[in-house]
Amino acid sequence: MHHQLVLTIITDDRPGVIDNLANTIRRHHGNWLESSMAHLAGKFTGILLVDVADRHRDGLLAALKHLEQDGLRITVEAATAPSTPLGQCLDILLTGNDRPGIVGEVSGILADHKVNIEQLNTWCENAPMSGEALFRLEAQIQLPPSFDTERLQSALETLSDDLVVEFQSPASKA
Repeated sequence: MHHQLVLTIITDDRPGVIDNLANTIRRHHGNWLESSMAHLAGKFTGILLVDVADRHRDGLLAALKHLEQDGLRITVEAATAPSTPLGQCLDILLTGNDRPGIVGEVSGILADHKVNIEQLNTWCENAPMSGEALFRLEAQIQLPPSFDTERLQSALETLSDDLVVEFQSPASKA
C-alpha cells in the first residue's frame, strides 16, 4: 500500500535546501510528485506531495524529522482524496494601486461568491509612469456550477476605481 504525504517546509534560504530534501526523500524510497517552492524575505518555503510505500513511510518520517538539525521545519500531513471539481476553473488577474487590506478584500468577495482559490500569487512593483506601488494578483480559481463571471468582476471592481480585473481560461496561458 502507498501513502501520499503533503509536506510543508520553511528554512533560512541557502544553497542545497532542495537537494538535501530531495535526496532524503529518494534515500527512503519516496517519490516527489509535485511541489511549489518560493524564496521570500530571506526564507525558503514550500509545499510538496510525496508518495511512499507503507513499508518505507516510518523511515521517511524519521529522516524528515532529522532534517530539523539542519534548520528545516517540516510538517507532514496525510493527503486526502482530491475533491471533484464542481465548476469551471479560471485564472484571475488583478492590478491596482497597492494598499493595506487588498488581499483580504479580494478573498472576501471570492468567498462570498463561493469561489475557491486553488493557487494564489501576489506581488508589488513600481508603476511605470508614477513609480507608485502597484499591486498584482494572479490566482487560479474554481467557480461554482453555472456561475456568472460578470457578476464577480463587477463585485471586485467595486473595491477601487483603479482595479483592473481580467479572467483567462487556464488553457489560454499556454
